Amino acid sequence: MIAPALMVGAALLVGGYAGVGDGFSAGVVAALGVLMQYVALGYRDAERLLPGRLAPAAAFVGVLLALLVALVPLVAGKPLLTHWPGPQQPVAKLGKLELMTPVLFDVGVALLVLGSVVGLVRLLAAAADRGPA
Repeated sequence: MIAPALMVGAALLVGGYAGVGDGFSAGVVAALGVLMQYVALGYRDAERLLPGRLAPAAAFVGVLLALLVALVPLVAGKPLLTHWPGPQQPVAKLGKLELMTPVLFDVGVALLVLGSVVGLVRLLAAAADRGPA
């Protein structure tokens, strides 16, 4: 079930600029796919099959990306979260996806949510695997 969850998460992330969706929802849906693997397989088998140990790195990259998108305009003398390209400027497209800084911001949010939730799930699954204290 992880592949469909990741596909739906990616669709939510991309859909945010062509319809309804956003990075937070994408991260939650993708993290639910990982959670299902821990529930179905158990902690040890899920750890063997999934790169869950990369969750903190994903969260860190997500925070870094979101902060860069938010703060780089300040260095350029613009207001916080000024997005490029600006209004009335041409936007590069990949299919229906418009390639602009809000997309990068949402990717950062999605990575932050995915990394945080997967990290929490790993901690809880490891505690459950150890059994009662």
